[in-house]
Amino acid sequence: MKPLINSFLIAISLWMYGGLVFAQKAPSAADQTGETETHYTREEVDHAFGTKAGETQYPALAIDTDEVPSVAFSAETSTDEPLKYYEIAPSTYFFYGNIAEVDENNRGFNGNAGFVVTDDSVVVIDSLGSPRLGKRILSTIKTVTDKPVKYLIITHNHPDHAYGAIAFKEQKGVIVVGHAGTMEYIKSDRIDHSVNYRNTFIKEDMLGFKPVKPDIMVGGELYSKQTLETGGKTFDIYNTGAHHSFGDLIVHQKEDNIVWISDLAFNNRVTFMADGSSEKAIDAQTWLLETFKDAKLMVPGHGSVQTSPFPMVSKTKDYMQRLRKDMTDAIEGEQDLQTTVDNTYYKDWEKIRLYHLNHKKNIDFVYRELELDLF
Repeated sequence: MKPLINSFLIAISLWMYGGLVFAQKAPSAADQTGETETHYTREEVDHAFGTKAGETQYPALAIDTDEVPSVAFSAETSTDEPLKYYEIAPSTYFFYGNIAEVDENNRGFNGNAGFVVTDDSVVVIDSLGSPRLGKRILSTIKTVTDKPVKYLIITHNHPDHAYGAIAFKEQKGVIVVGHAGTMEYIKSDRIDHSVNYRNTFIKEDMLGFKPVKPDIMVGGELYSKQTLETGGKTFDIYNTGAHHSFGDLIVHQKEDNIVWISDLAFNNRVTFMADGSSEKAIDAQTWLLETFKDAKLMVPGHGSVQTSPFPMVSKTKDYMQRLRKDMTDAIEGEQDLQTTVDNTYYKDWEKIRLYHLNHKKNIDFVYRELELDLF
């Protein structure tokens, strides 16, 4: 069977995490030679799914809620100004980010992060989407404890989780932990696209940005772990493979039985699949539910925290499995990509946040992924 897509018509996926816009066009000479864009026009970064200007609303709770925050900042917001946090368990604090694409109003606060205060230090999980937000996490920690930050664990390389890391790297004594795949991302042109994109509309927040090489790299066998112990707390950091990015981690906060699952599952919104592997993600979701079925809490990279039985994981998995089946049927039926994108509409998902931003991109990604597998 002949391939259904001419390789020169494959969409250039410049997504909200990678900082690109979706386009169906032949690649330019620069694209084909690996050169990166250095500027985006304001029209190219129009945000239909961003955060409402001037609005700040926080849910009363951050666990088992469908309520989501709407938090806008100005370019003049001080790095000394703390972020609002939720104490989701004793000495465990959660930053609940906007359910939105990055824009000039949320200024990169469109993902979650958190920190744990131990007997002798602080462990931070993810750093949010800009150096300025990283500094505001540090300012927030100072309002809670005078203990030093010992570890920053970056769950994966996507900007909304990792671009605040430089603020921690510049602090004396902070050890940065990340996936071994981070180095592949740092060496790729993805990071140039992403930084240039953000500089178009949150340049002030990106001042001082540098990619951060982890001091400790977690890799090796799939689902293997490295363990950190500090101040009476144990953190098992698992390699869950490149299911969502160049390399993904989850963190089990052992004594408290809390699992920080990052973007292995999404809550209160439609998942994002223009990176990684849908097959690996589904396998990892199955492993997660089997391995941590007795966890007290699961903390996603987007959306509210959940208690057992963790329906966000099952729901994300069901969506991905459904897409893989529908795309397999389309390819085997010799239906072209554009027709498939136009005709694959999930009415039961249409009112879920970011469906209209992500669903067609997810179709495109899974179709192309399966086409390579099938042919």
